[in-house]
Amino acid sequence: MPAPAEALLINASGCGAMIKDYAHLLRDDPVYGPRAERLVAATFDLAQWLPREFAAASERAGGLVRQPGASPVVFHPPCTLQHGQQVRGEVEQMLASLGVTVQPVADAHLCCGSAGTYSVLQPGLSQQLRERKLSDLQAGGPAMVLSANIGCIAHLQGGTDTPVRHWIEWLDEAIA
Repeated sequence: MPAPAEALLINASGCGAMIKDYAHLLRDDPVYGPRAERLVAATFDLAQWLPREFAAASERAGGLVRQPGASPVVFHPPCTLQHGQQVRGEVEQMLASLGVTVQPVADAHLCCGSAGTYSVLQPGLSQQLRERKLSDLQAGGPAMVLSANIGCIAHLQGGTDTPVRHWIEWLDEAIA
């Protein structure tokens, strides 16, 4: 039998928020409740796990890989990351440690309007929220908007010509 996995890493904050809710959802199930607790304890968003691992690897290598002079970016922290998983500031700090200019965002705690099916069921409100969020995100003229949720990325990209990407895609290209 193979050894159990040390961690379940998730790069889509909405998926991570759902999986981290399994222990609560299955709390009364005598078979799946304990399994769900073990799964939740081993589940991490990349924004939680990667900065720690990257810092440790950088120390072993004698310093951080830096991207000084990289075009300024802005990070949209999805609701599922900052409110659902209580992960705040990790991506921004990691990018800044690499020498990237991460522009601040007014009202970063507010929703972009994607919110799962919300953008389909409430299109008018969803577009208003997106317009307000994009105004805040683009205030400093960033070269790119980064986020951690697939739905937010698609929703935001639908309202701007500024590229909107997952932060891990950007990081992959930057350190390649």
